[in-house]
Amino acid sequence: MRIHLTSVFVDDQENALRFYTDVLGFVKKHDVPMGTDRWLTVVSPEAPDGTELLLEPSGHPAVRPYKEALAHDGIPAASFAVDDVPAEFDRLRGLGVRFTQEPLEMGAITTAVLDDTCGNLIQIMHNK
Repeated sequence: MRIHLTSVFVDDQENALRFYTDVLGFVKKHDVPMGTDRWLTVVSPEAPDGTELLLEPSGHPAVRPYKEALAHDGIPAASFAVDDVPAEFDRLRGLGVRFTQEPLEMGAITTAVLDDTCGNLIQIMHNK
């Protein structure tokens, strides 16, 4: 068994696509119209056939309170692996990304948490 698809709820799919591709560096995999929304996924350029991230519309009534509660409590909606958290932190901060947690070493793991501009906190992490 493997993880094929996971998702984050986004307030605006077009803005999310720009952020996740132009800023974070993912690439668009699928973009299928579905009425007013889209089946819109991105993947890592390092694994184009790997796990897809669905930029899922936040239209369901349960989504807003769920996202607000996670953000209020500082809980990331997703976690992405990077090679070097401090370097990625510097790169993203240079692009204007807002972080809610600067790089933090916790034993063999280093993490940082950013605001994806789409209503989510996203953690980046690496293992030493």
